[in-house]
Amino acid sequence: MKRTLDKQDIILLQNTQNGIELVDNPFKMIGNNIGLSEEDVISKLKKLIDEGVIRRFGASINNRKAGIIANAMVVWKIPESRVEEIGELFSKNEYVTHCYTRTIIPGRWAYNMFTVIHSQEHSTVVSIVKEMSNLVGIDDYNILFSTREFKKTSNGRIVEKIISKIIREDKK
Repeated sequence: MKRTLDKQDIILLQNTQNGIELVDNPFKMIGNNIGLSEEDVISKLKKLIDEGVIRRFGASINNRKAGIIANAMVVWKIPESRVEEIGELFSKNEYVTHCYTRTIIPGRWAYNMFTVIHSQEHSTVVSIVKEMSNLVGIDDYNILFSTREFKKTSNGRIVEKIISKIIREDKK
């Protein structure tokens, strides 16, 4: 059952959708800004997550500012009969942040498994990939290092139009 978000929900979402401050008590600070206690902010956010209004609440790290400049997608040609086995092994590797499969397109794209690895040095990524290759006995892969990072933006969708509408309805 869907419920209508109230004015406080909207204001809370608006104050969290583009990130929260890196301070000791971020939820207390948000609460102070919008007239709620720290406990109320946390409780409301948990409820919005449980209801599916918020799909994800997590940190987004700027790898380059953190000194992690060797970022690579590794594409692998894995026999279909070993995809599950190898995917499970790769995903357990502490350096692999993403591991997924895609359909091979004959004559255009021969790789069906993708892993993403981040490190401070290109040589470290190459060593990690060689270890992974040796572990599974697959040497048909390519390492695609990123050369630049595109601007990351929030998935936030609470816009002024919606807020204005709710405030107008609230006054009626």
